[in-house]
Amino acid sequence: MKRFEIDENDPRTPFERMTAGDWYIADDPEIQRAFRRALAETARFERAYAEDPDGAQEILHGLLGTLGRGAHVRAPLRVDYGTRLHIGEGTFVNYALTALDVVEIRIGSHCQLGPNIQLLTPIHPLELEPRREGWEAAEPIIVGDDVWIGGGVTVLPGVSIGDGAVIGAGSVVTKDVSARSLAVGSPARVIREL
Repeated sequence: MKRFEIDENDPRTPFERMTAGDWYIADDPEIQRAFRRALAETARFERAYAEDPDGAQEILHGLLGTLGRGAHVRAPLRVDYGTRLHIGEGTFVNYALTALDVVEIRIGSHCQLGPNIQLLTPIHPLELEPRREGWEAAEPIIVGDDVWIGGGVTVLPGVSIGDGAVIGAGSVVTKDVSARSLAVGSPARVIREL
């Protein structure tokens, strides 16, 4: 976890600090505009999905950073901003993905994501006072190609999951998972190579 340190002379806006993964406070108007836009677009996606699941994917092309050819995301979808969530070609995302994309979340090609998965990039200070003041930062999440993540999995900030890995349902992934391995539990541990 990042140590809480801020530079009082940092000339960047809170939005610029946020997208760099550095400490920021989210009450900035630019950040709030981006959040409200994502909230409106995810609500529009959910309404459209009920009528035409395939056609609703077009809404995601305007919301997400990238949505690869042949990828399919089921509603509901929850994101902080959408623009830093990248989903690769041919990937299937089941119901109720929560992707807190304060910084980049990259999901590779031909992945299978079960329902109720949480991909969480934000971190908060361990120290009480800055936490009370609303400081937060983030660390990216990377999911390789051909990964299967079971239902109810939580992936914590800064984690990378290698190509071809499988994460068992209900696991909490706190550390990187090597390629072509099976990880299960809370915290998730690699129990064998695939």
